[in-house]
Parts: sequence; structure tokens; C-alpha cells
Amino acid sequence: MKFSLNGEYITLQQLLKACDLIQSGGQVKAWLAENDVRVNGELENRRGKKLRSHDVVEAAGTRIEIE
Repeated sequence: MKFSLNGEYITLQQLLKACDLIQSGGQVKAWLAENDVRVNGELENRRGKKLRSHDVVEAAGTRIEIE
């Protein structure tokens, strides 16, 4: 899946919500504890991680390429 970035960055929490992997921001902490999320191949569990163009996020069997 490709995600078009409208600003300088998006946080991991915002991206997961925008891509319908979580329903609300309140779910993100528990969701990250239960699911492996990789940003550019590295495990990531910080919901505020800033993601920029060309980053690749893999979570819950979904690959998201940020444009």
C-alpha cells in the first residue's frame, strides 16, 4: 500500500490510524505491544516515531510505503 504524505512527516500512530490498522489513537499503545512493527526493517514501538517520505512500515501483514 502506498501512503501520500501531505506534510514533512506523520507519526506512526497517525499512520496506523489513517491506514485503518487501529480504530483510535487510544488503541495504539496496546496494539504496538501485541504486534511487531518494522520501520525500514527495524523493530519500532514508539507511537510518536516520525515517518517521512521513502520510509517503509510493515505491520500486521501490511506493507506501507510513504511517498
